[in-house]
Amino acid sequence: MTNQPSQRPNFLFIIPDQHRWDFMPDNPELPLKMPTIQSLIQRGLRFNQAIVNTPLCAPCRASLASGRSYHSCGVMDNQQDLPATLPTFYQQLRESGYRVAGVGKFDLHKSSSYWGLDGSKCLSTWGFTDGIDNEGKWDAIFSGTETPQGPYMKMLHDRGLAKTHADDYANRGGRPGPGVISYKNTNPTPLPDDVYCDNWIAQNAIDTLQTLPNNTPWFMQVNFSGPHEPMDITGSMHADCQGLDYPSPLAAEPQSASTINSIRQNYGAMLENIDQRIRDILVAVEDKGDLSNTIIVYSSDHGDMLGDHNEWAKSRPWQSSVAVPLVIAGPGIIKGQSDALVQLTDLAATFIDLAAAKPLPNMDARSIVPVLHGHTSRHRTMLHSGLRQTAGLARIYDGKAGWSPEKVDAPSEKQWEMVWDGRYKLVIEKDQNPIMYDLLSDPDETQDVSQDRPDQYNKLTHAIKNEMARVGADLPTSIDEI
Repeated sequence: MTNQPSQRPNFLFIIPDQHRWDFMPDNPELPLKMPTIQSLIQRGLRFNQAIVNTPLCAPCRASLASGRSYHSCGVMDNQQDLPATLPTFYQQLRESGYRVAGVGKFDLHKSSSYWGLDGSKCLSTWGFTDGIDNEGKWDAIFSGTETPQGPYMKMLHDRGLAKTHADDYANRGGRPGPGVISYKNTNPTPLPDDVYCDNWIAQNAIDTLQTLPNNTPWFMQVNFSGPHEPMDITGSMHADCQGLDYPSPLAAEPQSASTINSIRQNYGAMLENIDQRIRDILVAVEDKGDLSNTIIVYSSDHGDMLGDHNEWAKSRPWQSSVAVPLVIAGPGIIKGQSDALVQLTDLAATFIDLAAAKPLPNMDARSIVPVLHGHTSRHRTMLHSGLRQTAGLARIYDGKAGWSPEKVDAPSEKQWEMVWDGRYKLVIEKDQNPIMYDLLSDPDETQDVSQDRPDQYNKLTHAIKNEMARVGADLPTSIDEI
C-alpha cells in the first residue's frame, strides 16, 4: 500500500566522505559499476560544476549545516566543533514539522571525541529527531581502540573485533602527505561484511527509516564513511575489483603503476559498495510507500587527489579535491545535465526552500530550486573555496600501548583561496605566486595563464578580494595587479 503523498516532499540526502567529482558511473574512462547512481542521473539533474566551500571534513560539513560560507561558519579546520549557538537547516526543517533523521559520520564535533555509545550526544542540538552519529574511520581507531567512545567501536567491542580492526589499520600505515603514499596496503579487511562500516551505516539508515511515522514529512541524511582512506574493503569487494584498470594520476611524476591502480581499485570498490547500499535504502523507502514523494540528493564533502599532482586525500585547491558530484532526482525535478555553478552549502537553502521552512539567519547559501524546476540554467557567477588548516597530528599505533599522541607527524599548514567562474580559476596560496588556470583548454590544471589573460586575471582578482572583504577575512598572501 502506498501512503498518501504529504504536501511537502521527503528528502533522502546521501553524502559519502571523499567522493571526487569525476569518479562517477557516467565517466566512460572508468570501469565503475554504480547502477543506482546511474539511474538517479538518468531520472534527475546532474550538476557538472559543483564545488565545496572548503575541502576538509569538519568545516565543509559545518558550512553545509549552517548555510554559511567557510569563513562564516565558525569552523576553520578539523580541530573545532560546530558552535552550538549557530542555527542549522536541520533545526529549520524540524521546526517546520519534519522528522529530521540522520546516520553515519556527521563530523560536526571533530575535536570532541565522544559520540555517546548510542550516537545521540549531539543530534538534538543540531536539529535531528532520530538517528545515530558515529565515528569516522580514523576517529574510531584513535578514540576507541581500548574503550569505545562511539557506537561503531562499541559494536566492534561487543563483537570482539575492535583490536582486529585497530591492528588492521596499524598495518595500513599512517595518514598520506604531499607526494607520499602511506596507505599502500590494499589487502582486504578481516572484518566480516555485516560490520564493515558503510554496510553498518546503511542498515542503521534502514532501521531508522522504518521507525519514522507515516504521513509526516521526513528528512534523512546518510553519511557514509567511505570512500575515505585508508582503502580498506571487504574480501567480497576485493574479489570483484581485481583486474580492473584505472587511469593514471593527472600531472603526476612517475610512480608505481601497480600500487596506484590497486589504490584506485579499492576506491572504486568502496563507491560500488556504497551504490549497492543506496539501492537497499531506496528499497526501504519504497517499502515505506514514500518513494514517489521523496527527493534524492547525492553529493560529497570533498574529493580525493588520488595521486593527481603528486598529492593524496583532500585539502588542496585542484578540482580533484574541491569538486564533488551532485545529482538530484525526485518529484518536480527536471532531467538532464546542468552547468550551473553550485556551492555545496547551497543545498541548505535548497532543502529549506523545497520544505517551505523558515530561512536561516545570515545565510550565504542560495537555493537552486529555480534550476531544479527548469526556470533558469544559471545560478552563481563565481564559486569560492578556501582553507586555513593548521598543522595536524598523525598518530602511531604500536599494538600494545595503542595509538600514541606523543609520536606525531605534523603536516605543513595549508592556507589558500580560490575563485572559479566555470572556466578560469584563480588560486592564491600562502608563499606562492598567484596561479590562474583555464579549465576549458587545461582541465588537468597544469598551465598558469595569469600573465597571458590580464582581463580574466583582473576580473577574478577583483572577485576574490570582494569575497574576502564580504566575509571579513584576509587573503593568505598579497596579490598585485598586472
